[in-house]
Order: sequence, then C-alpha cells, then structure tokens
Amino acid sequence: MQASRRRESSRVRSGSFARSARVRNTCRVTETTLFQRLGGRDGVESIVEAFYERVEQDGHLRPIYPDDLEPGKRKLKLFLEEWLGGEQRYTALYGHPRLRRRHFPFVIDDLAAGRWLRHMRDAMTTSGVSSGDQKAIFEHLAPLAHHMVNASEDVPREPLGDVRME
Repeated sequence: MQASRRRESSRVRSGSFARSARVRNTCRVTETTLFQRLGGRDGVESIVEAFYERVEQDGHLRPIYPDDLEPGKRKLKLFLEEWLGGEQRYTALYGHPRLRRRHFPFVIDDLAAGRWLRHMRDAMTTSGVSSGDQKAIFEHLAPLAHHMVNASEDVPREPLGDVRME
C-alpha cells in the first residue's frame, strides 16, 4: 500500500498523467492536454462550479467542507488546471500539492470518497466532457480520491490554510 501511495504521489508531482495524454491522427502525433480538451480554464471552472453545486446538496459530504466553499473552489480549479496539463499556477502559489496531508483536517471516509467521485463525474458529464476523457481522468482520479480516506487514522487535524509546502 505504501508503494501505491508513493506512485500516486509521484504522478501528482510530476504531472506525467497530463503529459501522457495524446491525440493521434493518421499523419502525425500531436500532443494535446486534457486541460485543452476540457476547454481550458473556462472548462475547468464549469466543472468545479457544477461539482460544488452537488456538494452543497449532499448531506454526507457538505458537513466535511468548511462553511465558506470559495477558497476550496479556487484551489480545486488551480489544482485541476495543473493536473490536467495547464499552467502550474497551483504549485506557484502553494508548492507541492501534498494532497493527502492537505486533507488531514477533514475526516474522509470511503463513502465520502465515493460520493466525491460520483459528483465529479456528474459535473464532468454536465460540462460536456467526453466519455473517453472521463475514462482517462478517472483512471487516475479514483485512486487519488480513495488515497484521501483518513477517517480511521490518527493524523494531524489542524487546518493548513494556504501554507506553501515543498
């Protein structure tokens, strides 16, 4: 399990997931990022807004989130932009994502991880993300979401705020 966490962490750090997305045509191979195929920043913003609309209505997930959802929306937009192959604006502001550590303040169980994924998939569908792109995204996003599960663990629960991590 530890090796799995290291591999997932390395995928997030290196951005290899985003760089590995290719579109092939018969004449040549051209690189296009998922970020571009999803519509760039506007596409990511649409997905995140649709996702948070679902979170706000979810009786299990909503209590996990802070009262003010705006900082989380902003960070998720920046993270997804970078993770999907856009500019590294998240890293420029906050350093290494260290997602598991950043999620320690929130008690996340398996049900929450599953609901988070369902709402993200629904948000992507609503935002017009193709089934092929969703498949590519969720191959990596599903293990990452389940990696955040920490409900039965004794981890530091103090909020990190906007601290920069290296």
